Amino acid sequence: MPSAIAESLAGLLLVATLVCAIIRPWGLPEALVAVPAAGLLLLLGVLPLNEAAAEVRSLAPTIGFLAAVLLLATFSDRFGLFEAAGAWMATGSRGRPVTLLALVFAVASTVTAVLSLDATVVLLTPVVFATVARLRLRPKPHIYACTHLANSASLLLPVSNLTNLLAFSASGLSFARFGATMALPWLAAIAVEWLVLRRFFAADLIGHTEASAVPRRPAPVYACLVLGLTLVGFFLTSVFDVAPAFAALGGAVALGVPLLRSRRATVRDVGVALQVPFLAFVLALGLVVKALSLHGLGSLVTHLVPGGTSLGSLLLIALVAAVLANLINNLPAVLLLLPVVSAAGPGPVLAVLIGVNTGPNLTYVGSLATLLWRRVLRQRGEELPISEFMRLGALTVPPVLIAATVALWISLMVVG
Repeated sequence: MPSAIAESLAGLLLVATLVCAIIRPWGLPEALVAVPAAGLLLLLGVLPLNEAAAEVRSLAPTIGFLAAVLLLATFSDRFGLFEAAGAWMATGSRGRPVTLLALVFAVASTVTAVLSLDATVVLLTPVVFATVARLRLRPKPHIYACTHLANSASLLLPVSNLTNLLAFSASGLSFARFGATMALPWLAAIAVEWLVLRRFFAADLIGHTEASAVPRRPAPVYACLVLGLTLVGFFLTSVFDVAPAFAALGGAVALGVPLLRSRRATVRDVGVALQVPFLAFVLALGLVVKALSLHGLGSLVTHLVPGGTSLGSLLLIALVAAVLANLINNLPAVLLLLPVVSAAGPGPVLAVLIGVNTGPNLTYVGSLATLLWRRVLRQRGEELPISEFMRLGALTVPPVLIAATVALWISLMVVG
């Protein structure tokens, strides 16, 4: 097949895959179009079998890691971790909206870093809704904080975001060095988000309410202990060059077995938590993007991305990544960009990560997490204006992008 036709076909299938993932017609899974699209590209020879096999081998550890982290987050919820967090936020705020927003920032940033951004969007957002209703406060600042921090606060650890897992593999860094390098950009992104959201929603953050009695929800000690040991496991597996998926799987098993034995969870619940259609979607999407990269788009991206690790280069790389994420979604963007920048060392790889993680706060299509957040809102009968979402994004994304990238440049000089 001529390269131009192959590129056009791969491009059309990528668009169809993303549209299906965004709209999810009749509630059907994201894999509905992605898997047949990848199969068609293989069948027609647009994606050679050897290239497909190499891409599968490259993505397999990441997808296994993602599956284990999904289980870990779901089982933590079954132990009451998120309900306890909601009770803590309600009690600690004492009816003060600014204090509650600060507590939401703290909880959302921690949950995103440790249990991934999907946990913040799907599990924490409903808890924040319930907390705000209990305190009779205006919900917008706290609900927007969930989606913005799901993206911006996912810079810290390899487990915080699917894009992080891919960047972690390409960076050549250990788990500990990755976290040490991204700690300053993570803090910078959260600080800028706080300043902008605090000002943007100033009118919603005034006053004080008398909260109704909040039921005490002690933190589940066993679940917290398992999560702490799992984090230690991530560092240890990195030190001994063992796939960190084993640490995540160990944590999931430690939480899942007691739940299954006490019948607080079933085998079916485990299957649902694994989100197999979503895992298939991620793999198929990787194959579609690989086909598109082989037939021209990869060369175009190569010309857009500068070489070097100077501050100017890192800023431009982050900007290209953010724009690309908002055009074709952050997952295809990172799959296209990582092969281009990985040879230049961890600095450009992490600059790409800043772009694809913080950029999606500008539009709904930027990340799957933002789409999931919108779906959670719709399920609760809350539809926020798209214009408001984009206006807030226009105010947060540029300063967050710049602050986090400058912090990365400083961190690279300090950490090495």
